[in-house]
Amino acid sequence: MADKDTPQEVAAKFIEKLKASPFVMIGLHDGEHSEPMTAQIDDDQPNTLFFFAGRDNRIAKGGAAMAQFVGKGHDFFACMAGDVSTSNDRTQIDKLWNNQVEAWFPGGKEDPNLTLLRFDIDSAELWETDISIGGRLKMLFGGTIRSDESSSHAVVNSIA
Repeated sequence: MADKDTPQEVAAKFIEKLKASPFVMIGLHDGEHSEPMTAQIDDDQPNTLFFFAGRDNRIAKGGAAMAQFVGKGHDFFACMAGDVSTSNDRTQIDKLWNNQVEAWFPGGKEDPNLTLLRFDIDSAELWETDISIGGRLKMLFGGTIRSDESSSHAVVNSIA
């Protein structure tokens, strides 16, 4: 797969896509299945995703984790490795709280089951599948896709 963009450009596109559709599958390295969660993004804390969860959620115990992302139009994919930990910082909860979160926690910010989890990303592999019109035609009718018709790929230690 050819790289049209720099790793920083691919990472910036990933953040845009994640903000537009903040849903990821995330799971710990403990043998349990991954589950869908809504990522909360704090621009002041790069390489970190936050999740509001119940204290009984399978990832709430924390540890090494992997998260996967698929963009709305299936035009971007990401796989992120890092660590999940509890971060019940009241200031952070206030900053990230929104109506969508409130719908899951009837007791609001004081809900006894509420916990804020942070996912500190150590590395990520990112794929942008923006193949050119010529490349798409070749996929339909046969032919070899040239590198300038292909998509971008990046392995990064930072998504910021």
